Amino acid sequence: KNGHSASGSQQYHCKDCGAHKVLDPEPRGYSEEEKEKILRAYRERGSKRAISRIFGISRNTLTRWLKKGRESDSVAEGLRPAEEGDVLELDECWTYVRERANKRWLWVALCRRTRQVVAFVIGDRSARTCARLWSRIPEEYRQGRSFSDFWKSYRPVFAGDPSHRQVGKSSGEMAHVERFFGRLRQKLARYVRRTRAASESERMLHLTTKLFVEWYNEAIT
Repeated sequence: KNGHSASGSQQYHCKDCGAHKVLDPEPRGYSEEEKEKILRAYRERGSKRAISRIFGISRNTLTRWLKKGRESDSVAEGLRPAEEGDVLELDECWTYVRERANKRWLWVALCRRTRQVVAFVIGDRSARTCARLWSRIPEEYRQGRSFSDFWKSYRPVFAGDPSHRQVGKSSGEMAHVERFFGRLRQKLARYVRRTRAASESERMLHLTTKLFVEWYNEAIT
């Protein structure tokens, strides 16, 4: 005998071949309601280890659920149709992977009318990442005006574009995207300032962020 699995089944370790197995695993399936409940708990700042302890679910299973349909950066599927006069607010939020020296920035484009996140990317704070964000915004949303702060990486991307303006935080033009980041920090500990909670990998940071953005876009409608 060699301990128990995350679901509580007895595990065994073979001294001849070195295998670790559950000889008689109990069949276990999760309904869609159970999956949604577990993912909702994960959105409420629960770590994978905490979710595993509380619900008796394997961390690998939770990772598989997070991965399903969330590998791409696109969030276009749940967006409302763009309308004439739509305004985008662009901003970025800091976090890190594994250690503070490994900084990552979440770039977000938010539609002022619908309050939905129309695109996001995770990367460094360079103009290249800013260009990636702009390329992921659906074409119909790029026709109107847009606002950002005075960070230098916006200038090469929007040079000569009269529909884009760089403004200060006190102007009020960035209020909605700032409010989004406040909600993000409230829900995901890895985005809190001075946090010790961090993603183990780039992939997990992306999957967790995509899960939150999908929930946010649906909840805001």
